[in-house]
Amino acid sequence: MNPKSLRGLKNLTSKLVDKPKLIDKLDELRIRYAEITSELENPDTYKDRKKAESLNKERAKLEKPVKEFMDYQNFLKKIEDTEKLISSETDNDLKSIAEDDLEEYTKNKDSLENSLMEILVEKDPDDSKDIFLEIRAGSGGDEAGIFAGDLYKMYCKYVEKNKWSIELMNVNESDHGGYKEIILKVIGDEVYSKMKFESGTHRVQRVPETETQGRIHTSAATVAILPIVDEIDQVEINPSDLRIDTYRASGAGGQHVNKTDSAVRITHIPTGTVSECQEDRSQHKNKAKAMSFLHSKLLLNQQEKQKKDTDKERKNIVGSGDRSERIRTYNFPQGRITDHRINLTLYKLDSILDGNIEPLIDELQKSNSE
Repeated sequence: MNPKSLRGLKNLTSKLVDKPKLIDKLDELRIRYAEITSELENPDTYKDRKKAESLNKERAKLEKPVKEFMDYQNFLKKIEDTEKLISSETDNDLKSIAEDDLEEYTKNKDSLENSLMEILVEKDPDDSKDIFLEIRAGSGGDEAGIFAGDLYKMYCKYVEKNKWSIELMNVNESDHGGYKEIILKVIGDEVYSKMKFESGTHRVQRVPETETQGRIHTSAATVAILPIVDEIDQVEINPSDLRIDTYRASGAGGQHVNKTDSAVRITHIPTGTVSECQEDRSQHKNKAKAMSFLHSKLLLNQQEKQKKDTDKERKNIVGSGDRSERIRTYNFPQGRITDHRINLTLYKLDSILDGNIEPLIDELQKSNSE
């Protein structure tokens, strides 16, 4: 094996070895994993159902990084043993085999290095959570409502590709087949980690069907992604602070979904926060879904206050819906989509609107981890 390859391998191992704090962090995860495993082996743990569920979730999150850390430690041991063998072996055939083994480790160094460093990236604690997806028409009149519908279809296709599931919570239709507001619950694996970058104002530039002179109009819709709050993280709500209204759910064209007052609107009086659900025939189920959405909204508000942004609250998440505020522009005449946060432009608008938004999400995730 040539000296250059050997130096490259040593550089790989030193990336983490020379950073004891990172090694300590990984070791802490390993110790915590062992502690949780021990607790879950104790039958008494399951007397507290919520605690057992919480421990199982935490253990599942730790399983992959702990396994990779153990693989990494085994890798270092192999390197050490192989280097010792090469330096002490007098049999040329055995020495040659050992050098080949060491060279093989070198070839895999890039993928191994990336895998190890990814473990050390601080993960958003909400990444594994399901979400509420809220789409609202912004400025631009009827065209904004139609664009909100386009975003809704795009996300539905993306959800289907990921084999996630959707529960429709609330729909408020506008004229010409558009929507004033759509609220969905999206359930699946690592939903928030992929969808969180969609929050903000989405701007569209195109010639509306109703435009007779061929002029390009600019409209906007806002998207809010809210992680669904775990029961243990829920904001404490005083029942006396709630106003709960029931009404008859209605569908397209004013047709009634059913003939009972099954739709539920919950207002948190101190903050004015409103949550609605009308998509289930059961008033009880609609109330439970609306309460879950309310908890997520209130937790979001609470977190924003901690960041001293109380004067902007929801605006920090979705913006005002004004055309001048945008995270992304969908330009139909040029078939172009631009994400302004990372200065990324792709000429594949049709593909993106067909639910293939992975190129955008992948680049946003990379940018966020740098």
